[in-house]
Amino acid sequence: MQNGSMMRTKRHGGPDVWEFRWREPGPDGKRKHRRMTVGTTNEFGDEVAARQAIAGLHLCMNSRSERVRVRQITVSELVDHYRQRELKPDTLWKTHSTKVTYNGYLNKWIMPRWGNYTLNRISAGEVELWLRSLVLAKSSCAKIRNIMSVLFNHGIRHEICKDNPIRLVRQGAKRKKFPTVLSASEVQQLIASLGLRERTLVLLDAGTGLRMSELFALKWRDINFQSNEISVTRSIVFQVVGPCKTEASQKPIPLDAYLAEALRTWREYTPYKKPDDWVFASPASSGKNSYWGQTLMRSFIRPAAVKIGIAHIGWHTFRHTYSSLLGATKADIKVMQELLRHASSRVTLDTYTQAVTIHKRRAQSRVIRLFRAPAVAAA
Repeated sequence: MQNGSMMRTKRHGGPDVWEFRWREPGPDGKRKHRRMTVGTTNEFGDEVAARQAIAGLHLCMNSRSERVRVRQITVSELVDHYRQRELKPDTLWKTHSTKVTYNGYLNKWIMPRWGNYTLNRISAGEVELWLRSLVLAKSSCAKIRNIMSVLFNHGIRHEICKDNPIRLVRQGAKRKKFPTVLSASEVQQLIASLGLRERTLVLLDAGTGLRMSELFALKWRDINFQSNEISVTRSIVFQVVGPCKTEASQKPIPLDAYLAEALRTWREYTPYKKPDDWVFASPASSGKNSYWGQTLMRSFIRPAAVKIGIAHIGWHTFRHTYSSLLGATKADIKVMQELLRHASSRVTLDTYTQAVTIHKRRAQSRVIRLFRAPAVAAA
């Protein structure tokens, strides 16, 4: 079993770095020398701290060693290995949002309870009882269960463990309460009570069903005023730009004339109107970043909603509202699915039925008309 060597290396123009060196079989079967920079001496004060940061790599490096096979691996070591392989910033097959979510659940729930357990001590029954004892929504408990299962599947894939006890853990994800859905009248009142920036955001979100990450990732070049379409090509999570949630999410959506006029008004107001500028660019960053959606919701939109008697809303409320109002206007189910950009499990319907664009526009426009204030009759 090899431990590798941790070297402190000087660097020009910055603090020293910790560099780890080891050997591993190359494609031709011959052992190759490898090295990687673990971090700066500011990040890791001593060699012990630096080695802890690469515990997962060390486990992988010795995965075929008989001494390692005899020793029982802990959940903490498995988590380190998983993070090293799957959650590093340069990992492209997982979105930034997924990495943040997984790290959050690992740090807050899984590691404190199970980190010191060896993998062979984890039993489905004990995990199931623990999940039922948590004062969390069922969906959150299901997320914890799924991440634990992902960990064990990762261990099997890398020959760290032989089975996955979490597959036997029963945990439903059904909601205890239904999400908040606004009526057309409530949306209309809310829009009327907001300033131009928040009014434009709410109207656009309630009239398209965009996710918050997609809404704040829009650039002006994504808005085609000639063809009246919006291209959804990226998302923003914690100011990190990445792909959309699913392939289906990247479909263009129609832009109703009323929404288009609201966006033109906002474009005249905002100083950031170039094609590559964010539609909702923040002056605090000189337009380099878009606004923080949760800050606007917490400081402006939610207080305005409370004043008119609407409680417990968030950005996803508008997506639920859009879906509900599409149904209320008797939109075809296929049109609804494509407008919301859901990846449906109904394979036959998805494969052989295509909604005609004009039907999408009509369905969306019927929802938008519900938000518009009635015209004042001439005296």
